[in-house]
Amino acid sequence: MKSTMRLFVIVFASLALAVAGCSAGSNTKPNPSTNDEDLSPAVKPVESAGMQEFTYWYPWGGDSETWDKWRIAEFEKDHPGYKVNAVYVPPDSGISNGKLLAAIAGGTPPDVIQTNDGGYFLASQGALEPIDTYLEEMGFDKDELIETFHPIMKYKDHSYFYPMDSNVSLLYYNVQMFREAGLDPDRPPTTIEELDQAAQALSKVEGNKIERLGFIPWVDGGDDAFLLGWIFGATFYDTETDKVTIHNQPLIDMYNWMKTYAQKYNPEKIKSFTSGFGGAFSPDHPFFSGKVAMTVNGNWFANALKLYAPDVEYRVAPIPAPEGGRKNATTLATNLLAIPKGAKNPAAAMKFIVYATQPRINADNINMWRSLSVYKNTGDEIVWNTQEDQVYEVVRKVASNPESGHPVLSSVANEMSNTLKLIRDSVIYNNSDPAELLKKAQADLQETADRSKK
Repeated sequence: MKSTMRLFVIVFASLALAVAGCSAGSNTKPNPSTNDEDLSPAVKPVESAGMQEFTYWYPWGGDSETWDKWRIAEFEKDHPGYKVNAVYVPPDSGISNGKLLAAIAGGTPPDVIQTNDGGYFLASQGALEPIDTYLEEMGFDKDELIETFHPIMKYKDHSYFYPMDSNVSLLYYNVQMFREAGLDPDRPPTTIEELDQAAQALSKVEGNKIERLGFIPWVDGGDDAFLLGWIFGATFYDTETDKVTIHNQPLIDMYNWMKTYAQKYNPEKIKSFTSGFGGAFSPDHPFFSGKVAMTVNGNWFANALKLYAPDVEYRVAPIPAPEGGRKNATTLATNLLAIPKGAKNPAAAMKFIVYATQPRINADNINMWRSLSVYKNTGDEIVWNTQEDQVYEVVRKVASNPESGHPVLSSVANEMSNTLKLIRDSVIYNNSDPAELLKKAQADLQETADRSKK
C-alpha cells in the first residue's frame, strides 16, 4: 500500500492531468448473482444492527444521471438493508481535478466510483483496491466477456476494474449528399484513399468560401488523441516492458495525412469555418446542419441525431483504414466501476458493482446510447439484439474485432493525450514535422512513466 505522503504527491501531480473521454449476461448463464447466499463469508458484508451504507461517486449528469439514480433505487429496493449515498462528482468522479485522490489521502474516499478507461492510471498509483478475491468468490468467469475487454480489468497481476459497457467510434455519412455527389451510399469508403476521394467529391468550396467540407480529420472523434492513430496501426505503450512507443511510422503517417487536409483547404480557413460548430448534443453540430458530410463519432451520436436532426438520412460504417492499418477496428471507451483504496465498505460496494452490470439493469443504458455490453451473450433486454439496427450491427462488428482495444493502459495516458494533441495542432497549423516532435515526446513521456514507478 502506498504511504499517505505518496498519495498527497499524487494528488498534486494529478491536478495537471486531463482524463480522456462518457453488460449483460446470456439467457442461459446470467451474470454472477447478487444474492448473499451465492457469496462466501469472505465476500459478504459484515451485517450490523444498522443500515449497510456506502458512498458512490458518479461522473455524469443529464439522462445518464437519471438512469443512474434509477438503478440505485432498484438496488436499494432489491437489497432492503443497504443505502447508497450517491454523489455527483463531475467531470470524471473527481479524478482529473484531484478530488478523488485528495479524499483517499485524507482517509475519506468513496466506496465505489464510476469512471472510464481514462482513469486506468489510478491502479498504477496504488489508488484502488484489488478485486481479485471478490471475483474469485463470486465465481467470475472471464470467458463470458468479449476478449477485447479482458486487459482493461487488470493492472499488472491484479484486477481493479469491473467493466460495465463500452462505446465505439464509427464513420457517419449523409446518404443524400452521397447520392448528390454521385457516390454509392451502399458502398461507403473503406480505405483512406477512398475516404479522401469521397471527401473531395462531397466538399463545396468556392474561392475563399467554404460552404461544406466532406470530412475534417480532427473534428469530433478525430479530436481524440489516440483513435485515428490506432486505425493507422500505431502503438502508444508497451505494457510488457512499460515503454512509451509513440515514435512510430503509422503515427507519423497519420499526422502527415491530417496535414494534407490542412494544406488543401488552409488550416486558418478551416479553423474559421469550424468556429461556430456546436457539440454532439447541439442543434449546431455540423453534421446536423449539413456543413460536414462525413464525421467520426461514437455510437451514442445516433441518439443525438434522433433528437436534433431526425430528418437527416445517415448510415454508419467502420472507420476507413490505410494499408497495414487496423481494418474494421475502433478504440474502446469502456465505462468501469472500481473501489478506491481505503474504502470503508468494499464488500457492499462490490455487491452494487455486480448488480449494476446485470442485464435487467444495464440494458436501459445500452438501449438509450447503443453502447455495447461487454458480455459475449446478451438477452432480449438489449432491444438492438432483436431489431435490425444498422448502427448496432456495425457497433458489434468493430467491438468484437480483435484489432480493437484500449490503446494506452498506462500511468501516462493523460499526459500522452495532451502531448499528442499539441503535436497534432503543431502539424496542422505550423506545418511541423511530426517525426521529430514524436521522438522528443517519447523520451519525455518515458521519463514521466519511469518516475511514476518509483
